[in-house]
Amino acid sequence: MKEQSPKQSGAIGEPMNRVDGRLKVTGAAKYSAEYELPGLVHGVLVGSTITKGTIKSIDTRQAERAPGVLAVITYLNSPKVPGFAERDHPAEPPTAGQPLRVFHDNKVLFNDQPIAIVVADTLERARYAASLVKTQYDQDKHQTNLEANLDKGFLPVQAKKNPKSPLADYQRGEVDAYKNGATKLEAEYVIPTEMHNPMELQAIIAHWEAPDKLTVYDKTQAVMGTQRAFAKDWGIPEANVKVIATFVGGAFGNGLHNWPHETAAIIAAKKTGRPVKVVLTREQMFTMVGYRPYTWQKIGMSATPDGKLTAITHESVGQTSSYEQFTESTLQQTRMMYTSPNVTTRYRIASLDVSTPIWMRGPGEATGAFALESAIDEMAYAVNMDPLEFRVRNHTDTDPDNGKPWSTKYLKECFQMGAERIGWKNRKQQPGAVRAGDWLVGYGMGVGTFGAHRGAATVRARLQKNGQLVLQSATTDIGPGTGTAMVQIAATTLGMPPEKITFQLGNSTFPQAPSQGGSSTVNTVGAAVQDACIALRKKLQQLASATPNGAAFNAAKPEDIVISEGHLSLASDKLAKAAYADLLKQNNEAEVEVVTESKPGNDRDKYSMYSYSVHFVQVHVHPLTGEVRVKKIISCADAGTIINQKTAGNQMMGGAVGGIGMALTEGAVIDDRFGRYVTKDLADYHVPVHADAPNMEFAFVNKPDPHVNALGTKGIGEIAIIGMAPAIANAVFNATGKRIRELPITPDKLI
Repeated sequence: MKEQSPKQSGAIGEPMNRVDGRLKVTGAAKYSAEYELPGLVHGVLVGSTITKGTIKSIDTRQAERAPGVLAVITYLNSPKVPGFAERDHPAEPPTAGQPLRVFHDNKVLFNDQPIAIVVADTLERARYAASLVKTQYDQDKHQTNLEANLDKGFLPVQAKKNPKSPLADYQRGEVDAYKNGATKLEAEYVIPTEMHNPMELQAIIAHWEAPDKLTVYDKTQAVMGTQRAFAKDWGIPEANVKVIATFVGGAFGNGLHNWPHETAAIIAAKKTGRPVKVVLTREQMFTMVGYRPYTWQKIGMSATPDGKLTAITHESVGQTSSYEQFTESTLQQTRMMYTSPNVTTRYRIASLDVSTPIWMRGPGEATGAFALESAIDEMAYAVNMDPLEFRVRNHTDTDPDNGKPWSTKYLKECFQMGAERIGWKNRKQQPGAVRAGDWLVGYGMGVGTFGAHRGAATVRARLQKNGQLVLQSATTDIGPGTGTAMVQIAATTLGMPPEKITFQLGNSTFPQAPSQGGSSTVNTVGAAVQDACIALRKKLQQLASATPNGAAFNAAKPEDIVISEGHLSLASDKLAKAAYADLLKQNNEAEVEVVTESKPGNDRDKYSMYSYSVHFVQVHVHPLTGEVRVKKIISCADAGTIINQKTAGNQMMGGAVGGIGMALTEGAVIDDRFGRYVTKDLADYHVPVHADAPNMEFAFVNKPDPHVNALGTKGIGEIAIIGMAPAIANAVFNATGKRIRELPITPDKLI
């Protein structure tokens, strides 16, 4: 990925254009389904039409006789996946239990579960033949309604094994102390199932290049995680599995887990001896690749008359599948955001006859923040205090969860910036007191936080004799502009123009990097890029020390070395210069290469590390129709050093739009009689569109956090959405006096 705008300096903090922007808008970027392999054939999945039971018979004869069909694969004739037999133990995160073993047996565990794959020479023929597969079932009674099964919620296996797990019951101070509070509230909050709907459908091309050598072109957020999973499934060395995901057309978490369609494609490729492409339909995206789980929450809260929190109890039950235990951090923000001396949290999950959920942008924190930040707003009204003042009064100077100091925390600065920009002074405490013509005007706010995580990553840096720098790492880019950020970090570290730098990613043969998720990519891979560039500069300095100007280079400080125009030179001595080509020639090298691993230090043991966001919202609500229009959004973030103002703003905008969907439009509806979704396409499941997006402004504190990494970054992707839904709900209450605790806030709930 090479910068296309040579006039930009590429310095950290500059709003530089995306390095892959031209490739994407011209169609030159190649996504997983767009690779052309010799002999490529197409697979179409057949889904179950019941929700729970067993397959009594499956008739594939007509499908097998259809034109162009190479194979119809079911549990009766599927090649065996060696790893399936070994999976009688809990899987690795994000789930415990047994991931779905596609075509392994005749059990049906959820509606539209893949029960067959038809492979044909064209997509149209495969689709037609798939319609000819006839199945008879022995049907069992199913359960798909969470609220009808709340009493069946149980403690996840991780919490049972480890009482210190974040999922375990938590107690600070007195248990359920809110019940004895001076001013108290108790309320329930519901977030429905929300679906991942990125522009690019989930897709994979599977190709067995040899009986023990597999290459996949896969839409995934974790090329190395996918590599490990498939190697384990098929009992082959990890080095024999190659995963390519150079471009990803949007992802919100559903690329963090391996799904049945991927294994189905690999099985089909094994069976036919041909590369097999599988692209899910939009309807299958609703049933086969995860979702934000339907979650019920209850909060009890108490405060003194002067607005000091005395207790919070936060309980949550989220749905999971019958075969895996999906969990998320729904209650983490409650433990650490406010100064309440008494905090109780209880997290449970309930097994239903549905497919497994998965993290969705903001994961459990976005779900938990809806309940917490709505309740905080309710309590502020209960004690007749401005919600902003109430939050400031309960601000924490150290982490109340563990007693550690914050690595950095500029939440109050976010409060001030946002309040000024939204015109918070125009807000009235009394709901419905402000109007704009026929519309009621409301102001609301919500706070979000997410851990500033950093993992280990390795980067290869190659400086060629023509002055081009190539960086490689097996990370991915799901949309935030990863390649752009890495180019800017390298350009700033080395003093090179960005157009001379290329960052290559999305390939499991590159040096290791973790999945792109949890707002940790810049913290992790960015730190590795910086370290690799520093190592490269040191190596060049060593090589230059052997030249006629070697003494000057040997004595130079690293920051005095300039890398540009095919030469290594010194800022303090313009006569000291060494050409790359000469340095390489004298060392019999075609290029200078370093491979550097970067790991977090021990500061995480000393500090609590979080990013923060504050979202301020102005809404208009029509009192007769119940229509809600978000008119203005101001989002402020304490996310450490901002590498690129433009792409950081893009992240905040995407999160804001996602928050609008969460608050006002999104919610999957399942017909519990049949266990099948009624909303199964973009006509019935409403994501926000341009008309729903208001004027949006974003502000960053932009102060580095030196404890996360040397760059000072903390992460943006998750906090962009965490807290947005309650900000909108709180603004709706300020406009109407109606407190909506079940999302989405549709007109029927306001009329």
